[in-house]
Amino acid sequence: MTPEQIISKIKAEKIRVIDIRYMDLPGTWQHFTVPACEITETCFEDGFGFDGSSMRAWREIDNSDMVVVPDPGTGRMDPFFEEPTLVLIGDIKDPITGEPYSRDPRYIARKTEQYIKSTGIGDTIFVGPEPEFFIFNNIRFASENNAAFYEIDSDEGIWNSSREEIPNTGYKIRHKQGYFPLPPADKYQDMRTEMMLALEDMGIEIECQHHEVATGGQAEIDLRYSTLLHMGDTLAWFKYVLKNVAAKYDHTVTFMPKPLYEDNGTGMHTHLSIWKDGKPTFAGNKYAGISQEALWAIGGIIKHCKALCAITNPTTNSYKRLVPGFEAPINLAYSSRNRSASIRIPMYSSAPAAKRIEFRTPDPSCNGYLAFSAMTMAMLDGIQNKIDPGDPMDKNIYDLPPEELAEMASAPASLAEALDALEADHEFLLKGDVFTRDVIEKWIAYKRTNEVTPVDSRPHPHEFFLYYDI
Repeated sequence: MTPEQIISKIKAEKIRVIDIRYMDLPGTWQHFTVPACEITETCFEDGFGFDGSSMRAWREIDNSDMVVVPDPGTGRMDPFFEEPTLVLIGDIKDPITGEPYSRDPRYIARKTEQYIKSTGIGDTIFVGPEPEFFIFNNIRFASENNAAFYEIDSDEGIWNSSREEIPNTGYKIRHKQGYFPLPPADKYQDMRTEMMLALEDMGIEIECQHHEVATGGQAEIDLRYSTLLHMGDTLAWFKYVLKNVAAKYDHTVTFMPKPLYEDNGTGMHTHLSIWKDGKPTFAGNKYAGISQEALWAIGGIIKHCKALCAITNPTTNSYKRLVPGFEAPINLAYSSRNRSASIRIPMYSSAPAAKRIEFRTPDPSCNGYLAFSAMTMAMLDGIQNKIDPGDPMDKNIYDLPPEELAEMASAPASLAEALDALEADHEFLLKGDVFTRDVIEKWIAYKRTNEVTPVDSRPHPHEFFLYYDI
């Protein structure tokens, strides 16, 4: 919609409340609310002021003023607020210069779309993520200087088989056996359907919803592919809607990659394809029906994967998922159909429009705008430099002998390792001024100071189990 159409909608539907939203650098949606009388044509140019120093990894207190400028094309009604509320997602600008803010994730996504056009390689990048998540009915945790614990509960968790329930019907999903069970073992069918329909009611297209492999309510709702910036907006709505539907049921949703020990973690397999002049550039006559450009794009992701993980798998907990034994895509290889490789070429359809690559390493703790942009920049670098991905891996990687497995590159083992890789390998992200050095340096510094060091320096509860009587 245009500014005029937004204003007309507000008047015609007698909307009195407008919510302005934007995303901080780590990936959390922020908001404030204004009365409808504040929405004029000038606000779509001048924006609304706020304190940028109160946002994580943004401005310092001596240079804190910023503005958020609503994008009229993002207008959607909020499905949860009691008062009918129109939501507008905004872009961040400097109030003095009027320039977009380099650390605004949405601006980075917008620049990625502009850059791909400037290369001549394509004019559109389509992104289709598969965000997984857990539904728990209770979560408790604390991290103090003399104590630390977490406790998760789920009505379908196998650990509750002996719980005092009246009655305890015994339908609990075993570890690694949660893929597609019917109710009564699957206890969250109705909740997931409500999530799916709430998204569809907002105009967000969904492909399917289902239970996932782990116990404890692990689930997946697949988003139909869309353009990069639009998918960044959509993923923000996705997380918001799922958390709020769960709250209606007195449950909680988490996108934390590995909340349960000895069970599968939560990933976000991401489908990617580049189009030009309405035609898919990834369709061809090479391996699995893809083009040479697609193979080079795979080469770019494999080459830069360790650095990418600092953005696509941006938490210390992400690397609890990226371990052998839980279908984790840690091995840097590509294959058709083979889900043990980090990059898969889906073979559900032979149609040229369906040809894409599926990067399986990312997880949904990421900031979608940044993650989708970084993946795209790696693919473009692969195409520009004709990076050979090597031969495909059509064997089950998990069954390879140790000597053969040792020759295969793998994803980082920790966030610290991923950040070191990003520090050494980020030139591909700087092309077209998509990511700036300021963004890369702040990202690395913020993650090391606020996440890596605090986790590394704290005693772990399992250390008491191992060492207290040493």
